[in-house]
Amino acid sequence: MPEPRCPVAHFDHHSAEHAENHVAIYRKLREEAPVAWTEAHGGYWVISAYKALFDASRDDDLFSSGRHDEYGGPGLSVTIPKAPTAFHIPIELDPPAFRPYRRAVNQVTAPAAVENLDAVIKHYVTGFLDTIIEGGAADLAIVASVPAAVTIDWLGLDPSEYQNYVDAMHTLVSAAPGSPEYTHAAEVAVPWVSKTVREHIAHRRQHPADDATTHFINVEVDGRKMDDDEIYSILELVISGGVGTTASLVTQSLVWLFQNPGERQRLIDDPSMVDVAVEEFLRVFSPTQALARTIMEDTEFHGCPVRKGDRALLSWASANRDAEQFENPDTVDITRWPNRHVAFGLGIHRCAGSHLGKAMAREMIRQVLRRMGDYVVDMDNAVSYPDQGTNAGFHSLPVTFTPGARELGDTPLFAEHYTKTGS
Repeated sequence: MPEPRCPVAHFDHHSAEHAENHVAIYRKLREEAPVAWTEAHGGYWVISAYKALFDASRDDDLFSSGRHDEYGGPGLSVTIPKAPTAFHIPIELDPPAFRPYRRAVNQVTAPAAVENLDAVIKHYVTGFLDTIIEGGAADLAIVASVPAAVTIDWLGLDPSEYQNYVDAMHTLVSAAPGSPEYTHAAEVAVPWVSKTVREHIAHRRQHPADDATTHFINVEVDGRKMDDDEIYSILELVISGGVGTTASLVTQSLVWLFQNPGERQRLIDDPSMVDVAVEEFLRVFSPTQALARTIMEDTEFHGCPVRKGDRALLSWASANRDAEQFENPDTVDITRWPNRHVAFGLGIHRCAGSHLGKAMAREMIRQVLRRMGDYVVDMDNAVSYPDQGTNAGFHSLPVTFTPGARELGDTPLFAEHYTKTGS
């Protein structure tokens, strides 16, 4: 008879209870059972403490990122339950297969490459804020449009269709599994993305341009060019990551700054502080709350009997508030430095898009504070994600503010795309 899992905790990261109070729930887990088993969603381990998460995320032999459909059913391996999406390279690969693909991705996501996107980022932040700045009242969740448009433009796709990608990719991790929104995303929006992106890859093979898609067509992996399925896998991963996580971070940060006017004023008075503040916002508002792994052998991990095929949830959000790693972890200190948060993960699968995400977040926060720094959030009508198990943030953020002037003039919001790619 197999050894029972222990300890067992009452935990479900997709529950309304978790969405309402995940900070307190994770704190209780860290204090009482930093590695614990829950029976939710077919059963899985919850790894909530920094040390345990550090060990798990760096042991790719035991904690596999691969898509093992025989354990937990088919679908995206890094979510619980598994999401019905295409296979994602390189996040669903273990070493050694992982490494050549990651090198290909790093070539266009390294800091030097991201610096080349500064003008594109500024263009979209300025342009989207232009659409609301004159009115004095708006839904500030419009900032969610920026990372979607930047990502789509960067790939050479039509950024004016950014909302379609948000509906497809972000809804799968922000809506409750089984809800009408989730079902629509899986059955309608995701197939649209698949068709559109595959057609784009075929088009770029015939008509190369200065964009990331052309890079992935031309780059070699293990001495060969990638086929369409491999390129699509990478592009869909880039889109699913790009359209949601930065928006999640920025909406939470803007709410906190409204609730802490003294700290907001510090950033208005000294915009150079935003760089360090964003690192702290990443720590306390971890946009990707947790990701999953599959355990590949019967063994003991931090005193718990884990078995081959068990699923495990690695909570970055919980580790980022571990008092053994961070002094006063529940205090938001916008001057905290150094800040060894794990908002982008740990180990070989640390988020490749971290530099791009931070660049967008910094520009969004700086422009909002400069152009509408007196914004007032209508918290009674703000709408947070109903499911905050994977991402946390706000779908709707109604605000009022002193009206300002447009800054792009007559330049069309999406003109940069067509100029850059010649599409």
